[in-house]
Amino acid sequence: MKPRIIICGLDRTGYKILSLLKQQGCLVVGIHDRPIHHPDAEIVIGDLAAADTLIAAGIRDAQTLILAGADETRNLTILMQARVLNPHVRIINRLFNSSLGVRLDLTLPNHLTMSVAALAAPVFAFSAMGSEAIGQLRLFNQTWPIHEEYIDDRHPWLGKPLSEFWEDRTRMLIYYLPYDESKVDLVSAVLNGRTLQRGDRLLLGTQPSVRTASRPILQKISKLFMSIRHFHVHGRAVLFTAIALLLTIFSATVVYTSFQMKVSLVDALYFSVGMITGAGGNEQVVEHSADSIKVFTIVMMLVGTAVVGIFYAILNDFILGSRLRNFWDAARVPQRNHIVVCGLGSVGVQTALQLVSYGYEVLVIERDLNNRFLDTVRSNGIPVIHGDASLPTTLKAANLEKAESILAVTSNDTSNLEIALNAKGIAPRCRVVVRYDDPYYASMAQEVFDFESVLSPPEIAAPAFASSALGGRILGNGIVADSLWVAIATMITPNHPFCGKPVCEASMTADFVPLYIETSCQTIHGWNLLEASLSAGDILYLTMPAAKLEQLWRVAPFQVAVS
Repeated sequence: MKPRIIICGLDRTGYKILSLLKQQGCLVVGIHDRPIHHPDAEIVIGDLAAADTLIAAGIRDAQTLILAGADETRNLTILMQARVLNPHVRIINRLFNSSLGVRLDLTLPNHLTMSVAALAAPVFAFSAMGSEAIGQLRLFNQTWPIHEEYIDDRHPWLGKPLSEFWEDRTRMLIYYLPYDESKVDLVSAVLNGRTLQRGDRLLLGTQPSVRTASRPILQKISKLFMSIRHFHVHGRAVLFTAIALLLTIFSATVVYTSFQMKVSLVDALYFSVGMITGAGGNEQVVEHSADSIKVFTIVMMLVGTAVVGIFYAILNDFILGSRLRNFWDAARVPQRNHIVVCGLGSVGVQTALQLVSYGYEVLVIERDLNNRFLDTVRSNGIPVIHGDASLPTTLKAANLEKAESILAVTSNDTSNLEIALNAKGIAPRCRVVVRYDDPYYASMAQEVFDFESVLSPPEIAAPAFASSALGGRILGNGIVADSLWVAIATMITPNHPFCGKPVCEASMTADFVPLYIETSCQTIHGWNLLEASLSAGDILYLTMPAAKLEQLWRVAPFQVAVS
């Protein structure tokens, strides 16, 4: 029997997961708190955390429960209720809180934490870097972008044999769809010397590029001097009050040295500073002077007290408040070849950190002064501009004209569209990547406004949730011609259906693409991979259609949970 899968919460992400699993022929039941229509799926309406609702959906016989809602508190409530009703059910829990997710994974058996933001962020980052990624693949402790190559008359690969790409370590052949729909698997096509023809579609994972070149010292010095121009915005009040205080002291010193011939310049300055600041000084300077000088001294005391009070208040606000931090962030704004991230939400912070890990200079624009991720990005050396990214003045302050890319990734689709259109008007050559949560309108927005990339986090993350529901810890996934494929690592046990078989034979029989093998002493790639035989204890990394995953645990279920 096919495993029974329950999906709790049918928002955009949950509904997409439901549709994908139904496409793969899975037995799926959805639970939602209000009526929703799906032509082929059974949907139970009710309180998601109520025992009656879960029982009506078949929780006691379910193999997998996907908590797809965005409310993490409610997901935890459903988790506890589901485990009471079925202690053995496998739970895939949507959580952004990674530390809590790790603790849950370690504490609860058959529990897997997944984050929509963490799954979507690498694709946003790759798009900003210039790669038309449709997915991601986690290999060799790196996240590889996945893209599709459609072979047309002008494609440089037209007529090249697939075997030329097999040995290339910078590319991973993942999926092959021939133009004639002959259903030839990739391994057979490679061994038979098949060439790429017009209409073929090839899915590849490419090794990400990492910027390692450090910026020259002259450029750093130039950036430091150029940052001074930001001071008039963030330190203007401090500068003006400091000048007023110095002028007050200077005026008093000049008066005392002019009308008191026996007073030296140093004594006059000493007395003026002490009088104005309230610290006291050599009062002999005015003790025996004329009444006019005493009246002048009284006036200067009152004026000086006011100026000093204002100066101390503004200086305190500048240093201990947010103004110094704003000035420091403004001074660190990159001058060129940087990437601007607009919106510091869950997707924005993950994308910014991903780009920094690849060596890119990143600047964040965020309007909320109390955003919870500000300390996170600042601790990673990322400057922040506080302001509305939809305003042209804010975008110009971010040096958008000389930036490589801009990502509009706020939680509001309309705001993202406004930011992207203004960015196009200011810097037509700058690559624009837009977040649009509604996947249907995302493709329309890209076509109508000619943005480089319009991405929907639910559309990116849903295949990973669907793949994980079919078993194991997924390393990557994607969709080609409505067929969901997954990348996994499976451990070869003595009872595994592939144990003792050559990789070449097993791959052609089960229609999977081997990526590499990890043995106890080596890693096997390329042509050696096809010639190797699978032994107990080996870990085989592969990609295959999700609908055929059951072949991997025909004897021993869930042995693909290797990471």
